[in-house]
Amino acid sequence: MNNKQLLALFGLKWNPFLADVPVDSLWLPPATESFFFRVENLVMEGGFALISGEPGLGKSKCLQIMTHRLRRLENVVVGVMERPQSSLGDFYREMGDIFGVNLTPANRYGGFKALRERWLQHTKSTLFKPILLVDEGQEMMTNCLNELRLLGSANFDSQCLLTTVLCGDMRLPERFRSEALVSLGSRIKLRLAFEPYDRHILLDYLDYSLTQAGAPHLMSAELMETLVDHSAGNLRILNNMAAELLAKGARDEVAQLNEKMFLEVFSRQPLGRKRKTLNRQPA
Repeated sequence: MNNKQLLALFGLKWNPFLADVPVDSLWLPPATESFFFRVENLVMEGGFALISGEPGLGKSKCLQIMTHRLRRLENVVVGVMERPQSSLGDFYREMGDIFGVNLTPANRYGGFKALRERWLQHTKSTLFKPILLVDEGQEMMTNCLNELRLLGSANFDSQCLLTTVLCGDMRLPERFRSEALVSLGSRIKLRLAFEPYDRHILLDYLDYSLTQAGAPHLMSAELMETLVDHSAGNLRILNNMAAELLAKGARDEVAQLNEKMFLEVFSRQPLGRKRKTLNRQPA
């Protein structure tokens, strides 16, 4: 069964458990709204912000929502780094491409000056600092992170030319404790740390996601509680289990996903594996 048939069967506008949910319908974790407001104010003064947390807690989706909101602000330029693991030469190539500056990586000093001049002119004309968003920031090389710090600082560190939001797993804030990056770590003005969610928040997430997708009664209340209890507070684990149940429900052409299906999918060991285990002889 293809995706269109699956959506039609359950009356869904989209699959709420896949990554391509429309940005306007993404769920907003608690405390994120306050962080977004602070970032919008940071655009006036520039500097660094940090989003961190274990994999699967919604950091990248948070960054997606933030990008969408910031781009709706008039005169705000938002750049997104696509390849954070680049070498310093490729880092300058991408920065030039993001901010519309023709750079020659062999002349890094020229690129340094050209980027700063572009940012200064933009700030003078709009009063807003340009914004750079970096996902998977833990993959950035140390010299590139320090280059960002130096690029965005002027007048003996009294003026910020750029607003940078770094997003990554728990390796990223840990790196800022190292001697090589402690100077950058001390300049982070805003921090948002994601932690595993409690069951009430995850139930709210499921209810919101199903309602936005157009099928609030797709799952029984018992199944929703069971999924939450087996997700370890992790959105990715929750979505992966729910997507598997949705696919099974489509194959079986059921009207509603229920707890019995969860037991059938996740609680039974495959028959072939059982037989192999039973037939194994002791050494």
